[in-house]
Amino acid sequence: MAVTAIVDTGFLVALLRRRDAHRAWAQEQAARHPPPWLTCEAVLSESFHLLGGNGIAELGELLDLGAVSIAFSLAEHRGPVIALMKKYSRLPMGFADACLVRMTEVISDCVVLTSDSDFRIYRRYGRRTIPSVLPS
Repeated sequence: MAVTAIVDTGFLVALLRRRDAHRAWAQEQAARHPPPWLTCEAVLSESFHLLGGNGIAELGELLDLGAVSIAFSLAEHRGPVIALMKKYSRLPMGFADACLVRMTEVISDCVVLTSDSDFRIYRRYGRRTIPSVLPS
């Protein structure tokens, strides 16, 4: 069974922004973990905001093609997401990151593609590391 790729804002922005410092890493991960990539609406909001202009069409196309898919409902996971944000309030943990961490708790055999080093600190199920791939 293939590993399910959960994608963060850093991955999406690096993949679509030609001059991003992590573009080569994102392209390499896209080849290793082909779509569909799962994410949450909070990540899409951040990504659309950061990409702006031409990035809106490119990210929209990934959504239209099903390469990026929303696989999270806050209505179903509100309590655990808020609990994660409280637990990591000193970092602080953003809403999108909390949603992604929760996704790793409910999606088996997954990996988070992210440029956010906080994913090395976050824990799922209280003590387990988040399976993630970050740029070196």
